[in-house]
Amino acid sequence: MTQFLTQGSLEHAADLIAQADALIVAAGAGMGVDSGLPDFRGKEGFWKAYPALGRENVDFYRIANPTSFDEQPRRAWGFYGHRLKLYRETQPHAGFGILKRWGESMPMGYRVFTSNVDGQFQKAGFDEDCIHECHGSIHHLQCLSECDSSVWSADGFTPEVDEQNCLLLNSPPVCPKCAGMSRPNVLMFNDWNCAPERTQVQSQKEYQWLESLPDGRRIVVIEIGAGTTIPSVRHFSQRVIHQYGGRLVRINPREFSVPTSLDVGLASGASLALTDIDRISYPR
Repeated sequence: MTQFLTQGSLEHAADLIAQADALIVAAGAGMGVDSGLPDFRGKEGFWKAYPALGRENVDFYRIANPTSFDEQPRRAWGFYGHRLKLYRETQPHAGFGILKRWGESMPMGYRVFTSNVDGQFQKAGFDEDCIHECHGSIHHLQCLSECDSSVWSADGFTPEVDEQNCLLLNSPPVCPKCAGMSRPNVLMFNDWNCAPERTQVQSQKEYQWLESLPDGRRIVVIEIGAGTTIPSVRHFSQRVIHQYGGRLVRINPREFSVPTSLDVGLASGASLALTDIDRISYPR
């Protein structure tokens, strides 16, 4: 994918950030691509990451589904166990550090809204209290049979995965209450049973912060790698701008159009765009 950034668009983005009192990072799957994480774009992209599922014509919507844990628990945990291991080993790209520095320099602070379940913002050192993971976190577990609504850390589980066949080799994690199988505390497709408490707490903290911002504040939303297929992040960005005011910097190599000429769209991946904006804002 060719990436094209004009000096004018970069300067526009740098000006919006420099003038802002508060920063909101709104991140979709594209945020992690520069760290080496797959974004599962289309069946071909997904099956390239998981060839065993491609051989059996199992797409993302089918495996990332609560029914997969009932029908093929070793396969479901092979998929999520591999992702858990991958996310634990992956180091956030340089763009995370740039965003963190910008956010911490804002007079009224920052918040992160992300549909990613990979925990990369926490790994990059962002304040846990400033992060809202709207689809949950693979680093947390819940009971598959819903014996209660508890959510707990996955730190005690180390998956051993046959990557060629996408199968879990060791025992899956169990619920500490009923000893039944647990599942990731991640919102899946056709998922009515994702335990909501952790995400609800994050959402409430985010809402209280937004409501606490005084009149006249200048908010900039930096939206990164958020497409329209699963538009959770885009809807959030647009809601914030409409309800609280502010301007949008949209970073996306394909879908980079913006609502008004006062906003700016950058046809780029995350790391390149953030590095180039930072170079203008803080010339070396």
